[in-house]
Order: sequence, then C-alpha cells, then structure tokens
Amino acid sequence: MPQPAALIFDCDGVLVDSEAIVMRIEQAAIAEAGLSYSPQDYATKFTGLSYDDFFAALDAEHRTRFGQPLERALYERIKDDSVAAMERELEAVPGIADLVAVVTVPTAVASSSFPDSLVMKLRKTGLYGRFAPHIYSTKLVANGKPAPDIFLYAADKLGVPARDCVVLEDSVNGIRAAVQAGMTPWGFTGAGHADPDLAARLTAAGAKTVFDSHAAIALRLKE
Repeated sequence: MPQPAALIFDCDGVLVDSEAIVMRIEQAAIAEAGLSYSPQDYATKFTGLSYDDFFAALDAEHRTRFGQPLERALYERIKDDSVAAMERELEAVPGIADLVAVVTVPTAVASSSFPDSLVMKLRKTGLYGRFAPHIYSTKLVANGKPAPDIFLYAADKLGVPARDCVVLEDSVNGIRAAVQAGMTPWGFTGAGHADPDLAARLTAAGAKTVFDSHAAIALRLKE
C-alpha cells in the first residue's frame, strides 16, 4: 500500500516499552488504597490516559466505593516511582528503529505523558532526534485521550489533513481518540504489556487493522 500522508505515533507501548513498567507500579499502589481490577479491565479503563485523567478516574472510583477521596500523596508517589523505574529499565519497543527507517512521510508523537517525561523516554531510547520537533503531549490541549484533541493538534502542526493521517496506538482510549479525530487508527500489540485479548479490544474500539510487531507494519508500508 502507499504510505499514508502522515503517521502519528503514540509513545508508551508503541515507541517505548513503558506500559508494563508503569502498570506494575500503578496496580501495586492502588491496591494499597483498596482498588483492584482485572488486567484487561485495568488496561481498557486506564491505558492511554494522562496522569491527571488517570488519577481523576481512580479518585471517582474510590469516592464511589469508600465515600472519600484518594490521598494526593498516592498520585505523587506513582509518578515519582514510575519515572525512577523507567530511568532504570526503559527500552524501545523491539523493531521501532527499523520501522521508522522505512517511513518516508511526516511523523509526530502524540502522547498522554507529561512533556518532561515524554522527552526523557524518547531520549533514553534514542528516538528523540527521529521525531523532534513534532513531539506533543496532551498537556498542550484542552482534553486528553479519548478526546481527539492531541491528534488534531499534531496533524495541524504537520500540515496534513486529519483524514489523511494514520495513528498507531496500543490502547482503547487512544484508538477512540483517533476515531474521533477522523483519522485511520492502527492497533499495536507488540509491546510487553499486551495481553491475548488486546487485539480484539482495539478492533472493537475502531482499529482498522492490528499489528503484533513493528516488523509487520514495516512490511505493510513497503507493499
């Protein structure tokens, strides 16, 4: 197939293999607060959200179950522990360097990460230079995923109509955001956090196709 007019990448779970690290820390911390979810429910509800939206959702759940808010200290501890763990453990998702080497169209990163954390992840994995200056955090827009704001923002910065963009996402919330943006969503299940049902959930959310590796995407783009 011809390459799309532009390719917009999520970061966590697509470019960098961070979701398994973060989910481990998050689930341990919120269990202390009395909240627990199956891995599938947790991934569907929270993967792809900004930290602010993640904590707001947890806080609402805690108020419903226990009649009181979550302590703000939990939010800060999750953030700090996640950053420290990623600085020690983070690696690029296998195959991403080979994939971006064959992409010939404009590219951007559109992520729910905080701006400083986003830059750290991309620098640590050697990907920053490949995407700069088109590296965008949902802190730049009014609404995080599953709202379409960050994808529309990235497309505008690239100068490409939304309808001509393909989005590569590993989360239900990200796929929903791409659908709302009027873009073509491609699902990705090639990172360390993917469970056996992720492809089905991404398809149900609107992914036009789902890839289990960056090598498979590279082959598709070279067809």
